[in-house]
Amino acid sequence: MRLSEKAAQFQTAKQVMAQGIYPYFRAIETDQDAVVKIDGRDILMLGSNNYLGLTNHPKVKEAAIDAVRRFGAGCAGSRFLNGTLSIHKECEDRLAEFLHKESVLLFTTGYQANVGTIATLVERNTWIIADALSHASIIDAARLSFGRVAKFKHNDLQDLERLLQVHQGRDVMVVTEGVFSMEGDTADLPEIVKLCQKYDVDLLLDDAHGVGVYGSHGEGTAGHFGLNDETDIIVGTFSKSLAAIGGFVAASEEIVHFLKHHARALIFSASPPPATVGAVLAALKIIVEEPERRELLWRNAEYLRDGLKSLGLDTGHSNSPIIPVVVGDATSAFQVCKMMQDEGVFINPVIPPAVQPGQSLIRFSVMSTHTTDQLDFALDKIGKISKLIPFRAEASHPHSSPNGIRPESSEEVPSLPLENPGR
Repeated sequence: MRLSEKAAQFQTAKQVMAQGIYPYFRAIETDQDAVVKIDGRDILMLGSNNYLGLTNHPKVKEAAIDAVRRFGAGCAGSRFLNGTLSIHKECEDRLAEFLHKESVLLFTTGYQANVGTIATLVERNTWIIADALSHASIIDAARLSFGRVAKFKHNDLQDLERLLQVHQGRDVMVVTEGVFSMEGDTADLPEIVKLCQKYDVDLLLDDAHGVGVYGSHGEGTAGHFGLNDETDIIVGTFSKSLAAIGGFVAASEEIVHFLKHHARALIFSASPPPATVGAVLAALKIIVEEPERRELLWRNAEYLRDGLKSLGLDTGHSNSPIIPVVVGDATSAFQVCKMMQDEGVFINPVIPPAVQPGQSLIRFSVMSTHTTDQLDFALDKIGKISKLIPFRAEASHPHSSPNGIRPESSEEVPSLPLENPGR
């Protein structure tokens, strides 16, 4: 079969488009703030990972512009050769200090940070033991490595220990997210660290959604629990709280040195552009100097979550600014997103295979820049819509399954990325 024929057979997204409820690739005409414009209309943004509202901060934008003035628009090469600028080194040093780690290495995207780190460090006889709901970048990194993979049930420490016992004596890397991007729940990092120490294995924490949000100074999930030293490797992204795009790995000097000379995702990719790095440096400074942003974020998250629960909606185990609500089938999730946008609120759908068939979600993401009036507006709209399209009440969390693995979907819906791919 020719590739064009294979592509032509994919019709599911076009079918959803024909129904007028296609929820992807919506063109936003303004900056990513609490309110955006779509088709010339003001829309309340409750589907962004801009948790601290920094993408539009004047100091962040000015820092990006200043970096372009100093270093130009791009680096025209990889970090390994001609693409390392002094601003890259400055950012790495600042991040290492911020995260209380010996060394940091920047990657061009957060996706590449996971792929470059895991695929490089994991050897043929190494086992990756990962949470079953790990991000796609972790799954792809595992596939690119020469290692073998075992998944433990989501946030199930007994299942994790079972696998550690099965693979005792082998080289093992345990991988978990700090905050899970679809579920909105957090890993029990203290207990995971204890298990890793008990079985003498390495731990990689993907803290894409934790940095800037958790910790007394925004240093992330490991910092929140005081476990920076005990967490061997921390991978993060700039595309959430840090207001830009790019990624990093924070670890010992020896691990970072090894990655610099072996990570193909680093060596064969062009460097992060100066504007991105300048924006990150400014965002880091604001995160440290303006802790009230985190306080507002958590107040807003708790307010919206409580409001959704008061409407009788199921928010699962969310305990972060990511708040899912169980809807039911994928078509209903698409319909709810379309109806909410018609009413002036932007949210995102989460459909199989990210969840089990019949347990599709809508996903709210809160920012510190939202006002109480804006959250009340969203609650009013979702309350009315939930009466028109009854939301399915689930006895168990929608992401739980007997084996903790996302099943394949039997629903005729697009199998498209369900998380921001620009990590």
